[in-house]
Amino acid sequence: MDKKKLSESQSETLMGILRTRFEKNTNRHKGMKWADIQAKLEANPEKLWSLDEMEETGGEPDVVGFDKKTGEYIFFDCAAESPKGRRSICYDQQALESRKEHKPKDSAIAMADAMGIEILTEEQYRELQKLGVFDIKTSSWVQTPAEIRKRGGALFCDRRYDTVFLYHNGAESYYAARGFRGCLKV
Repeated sequence: MDKKKLSESQSETLMGILRTRFEKNTNRHKGMKWADIQAKLEANPEKLWSLDEMEETGGEPDVVGFDKKTGEYIFFDCAAESPKGRRSICYDQQALESRKEHKPKDSAIAMADAMGIEILTEEQYRELQKLGVFDIKTSSWVQTPAEIRKRGGALFCDRRYDTVFLYHNGAESYYAARGFRGCLKV
């Protein structure tokens, strides 16, 4: 069996979960029709596999936009807090390798890559926060500019005091309450 393809029953189950979430959160995707999204997903089984990975790690992916230039639907992790199955990880592979002891199990960039998704940019994170209240107890790594990463840092965001904050930390750091949120275009 193809590793990055769900079985028919897995696909049906996931499609049901995604449809229910889509219908419960219409504020995230005004004017979009589930039938159009379902057709895109059925035509791209590898993307459905990635959405399943997002779901399995606690991300609760949902449609948050449509790119008119590319004709792609945009999914973000919409769980209230940073996905549980993606916490206690450092920023990237270089950071993971730099730790001499007490290494985390993985890195945000490596996990996202393995899942076939990208971690959110700061801009995407701020767009997500306009759709609801997220990360009031946790935080999420966001894509970090090369100049900051070159100096050993990485960026993360959270929401406190009804305000979205951007912070920095050493890329090798990891905390039980910090994970990452993903983006997938279909």
